[in-house]
Amino acid sequence: MAKTLISELVLRDGHQSTIATRMRTDDMLPMCAKLDSIGFWSLEAWGGATFDSCVRFLKEDPWERLKRLRKALPNSRIQMLLRGQNLLGYRHYSDDVVREFVKKSASNGIDVFRIFDAMNDMRNLRVSIEAVKKAGKHAEGCISYTTSPVHDIPQFVLLAAELEALGCDTICIKDMAGLLTPYATFELVKALRAAISVPIHLHSHSTSGLSGMCFLKAVEAGATILDTCNSSFGEGASHSSTESIVAALQGTPYDTGLDLAAIQEVTAYFTEVRKKYWQFESEFTGVDTRVLVNHVPGGMISNLSNQLKELDALNRMDEVLAEIPRVREDMGYPPLVTPTSQIVGTQAVLNVLTGVRYKSVTNEVKNYLLGHYGKAPGTINEKVRKMAVGDEEVTTCRPADLLEDEMNRLKADSETFAQSEEDVLTYAMFPDIGKTFLQERNAKTLRPEPLLPKEAATTSTERYAPNEFKVTLHGETFHIKLTGSGHHGEAQRPFYVSVDGISEEVIVETLSEIEVSGGSGGKKKAVEKAATSSRPRPSHQGCVATAMPGTIVEVKTKVGDTVEAGDGLLVIEAMKMENEIQAPVSGVVISVHVKKGDSVAPDETLVEIQCTE
Repeated sequence: MAKTLISELVLRDGHQSTIATRMRTDDMLPMCAKLDSIGFWSLEAWGGATFDSCVRFLKEDPWERLKRLRKALPNSRIQMLLRGQNLLGYRHYSDDVVREFVKKSASNGIDVFRIFDAMNDMRNLRVSIEAVKKAGKHAEGCISYTTSPVHDIPQFVLLAAELEALGCDTICIKDMAGLLTPYATFELVKALRAAISVPIHLHSHSTSGLSGMCFLKAVEAGATILDTCNSSFGEGASHSSTESIVAALQGTPYDTGLDLAAIQEVTAYFTEVRKKYWQFESEFTGVDTRVLVNHVPGGMISNLSNQLKELDALNRMDEVLAEIPRVREDMGYPPLVTPTSQIVGTQAVLNVLTGVRYKSVTNEVKNYLLGHYGKAPGTINEKVRKMAVGDEEVTTCRPADLLEDEMNRLKADSETFAQSEEDVLTYAMFPDIGKTFLQERNAKTLRPEPLLPKEAATTSTERYAPNEFKVTLHGETFHIKLTGSGHHGEAQRPFYVSVDGISEEVIVETLSEIEVSGGSGGKKKAVEKAATSSRPRPSHQGCVATAMPGTIVEVKTKVGDTVEAGDGLLVIEAMKMENEIQAPVSGVVISVHVKKGDSVAPDETLVEIQCTE
């Protein structure tokens, strides 16, 4: 019998950590039979960012993905990552939503629920653990591992004992950023082994280059289950490669008993699959020891890179990575794992791009500072809290105790487009994009972002015209960014663009008279004319603008309103976080240039206020 058990992560965390969670279900299914036959303890295939990515980018029904995987993996435990009271969204949900989500996940095919809370606040884990046990499934409670002045081994041991008391079947050390060192691993596992009786499962990313050594010390200290990822999507910001760990333990008291040759068949397949997703690769997903300082988790770095690229600010990554630990300290040293990784990371981006720390503060940061996500591990910077939320009362009870049941309201709100209880839960997770997804699915108009052919990559920096501009057509304004193009010299040439953040292919037919009459200068003039935004540029202190591109999710003012400096005027979504845009001055609103759903960019006047000061 195998002494060490392996959970394979290639179907979830592997591609989340390397290609921004973009692998499609159709690319998973052909290798499922082989994965199913190898004998892994579990296959992680759902949860985490996959639900969001399916709805937002891939235009796949995440519930349908789960059903298809369940059918294709009849002999395997399918594992998911669940954020406790956050489920798979970015806020706390009411207890009835948590129970219903767990129930439906279990009935659709999940066997193992890995449950964690970004704050390690046990109050946020209890309901989901109880729901998993009621469904007769395996509950794996997590310690979100981190290092800071307020974290130590005795504290982690206490957390593990609490999780066992709640009924967890296994305890996972979730080292999402790869911060563990070999001897720290040994001491932690040894201490846990002495305090709890259930199996210990180790999850560690390879970002710092230390995870393989940590795994060896973990099994020596008493861990029995390890998370690895097939080498096709392994190492770096991902995880130690499955093949390497299997080989390292062969012939030892910790032998996994897995067939290395069979695993390498999986490697050959997914190595080819990964090439299709070249446009989502990042230079920031390799080994990077700076993680030991900035604590950016593997699942976040590829998304952060992709988001900065969309903001045309990838050159500022180093500044953002330096700012993240400063923001984390201000917030009382939370472990950086969803949603706190996104909350801290997005605020760091705002601090860097605006040039003034906390000039713009996301709604999620405000909610964090008000205790809506739970109790911070350390002391919050009161100056920052005061700046962000003023004298608002801070929540001290379990945050979900303040939430009324939501399922009946969600069902009523979604009755015109939700066709099942699973659809209602999709809407619950992501009301705006979920609603749009379900409506498009019902109308059979879903269009996934395209996978660009390799030749679409733009290698030359020489351009005849701007590569990012806005186009207004029939009253609708579109944010266009050129990301690549097909071969020169063709009568019909494909251009690959991002339209309001969605990748598209546009076929442009060359007209010779434009080429002759204008030349390169003529082309540039034509495009620059098209690029003129319909919104005026800020010209005085009453002009309200945004610090970063995004989508308007709420307009809170109208022409004629009297506003005070600091009043909320708009809510913009950027990098999956919401940011309230506030009035810079007191006065009367004389124009509003946006509506819900509009894409906006910096240096545009979104609202104009006539000052009364």
